[in-house]
Amino acid sequence: MTATARSEITQILHDLEREGAAPAKVTERLFEAVYGELCRIATGLMQGERSDHTLEPTALVNETYLRLVDDTAIAWQSRAHFFGIAAAAMRRILVEHARRHSAQKRGGGWERVTLDEQIGAPGLAAIEMLDLDRALTRLAAMDARAARVVELRLFAGLSVKEIAHFIEVSERTVADDWRVGKMWLARALAESGAA
Repeated sequence: MTATARSEITQILHDLEREGAAPAKVTERLFEAVYGELCRIATGLMQGERSDHTLEPTALVNETYLRLVDDTAIAWQSRAHFFGIAAAAMRRILVEHARRHSAQKRGGGWERVTLDEQIGAPGLAAIEMLDLDRALTRLAAMDARAARVVELRLFAGLSVKEIAHFIEVSERTVADDWRVGKMWLARALAESGAA
């Protein structure tokens, strides 16, 4: 995404904030500006899912976007802020979907998520979404900032610089939190047998 596109998204979010309730014209501009990036994130998240998965990346994007623009309590600050909240929304949607599917199948066919080299631990290429959610929740109980950094990297694909701006810490702090968080997550997932 170019710097121009990034600043355009931030400007649209500021327009949305200034206008109060989400006017159709502004939300349409926002949707056009963020759709490609949301699709890239959703496609990446769903790449390792099982072949009979009933949630398509496009449906994930649409559900995420609807949740974001329907939430009038959010005071949008920037592109990074938007995608950070979008990452959390995608995570919730995928976890809700996995729970519904798990309840229907009584534990069979849980949803798998591919982490590629993001975590950097052999044997953790594909894990269950519910296992990942539980591990992130445990990490958040011990180190909320590191868990947020991991979530923003894995689910939103934000850079260290973008995360630093979003959570208002130094890039060095984000890099340290990312290193610690992904090592902790890899170990927790391996110990739980999620890999």
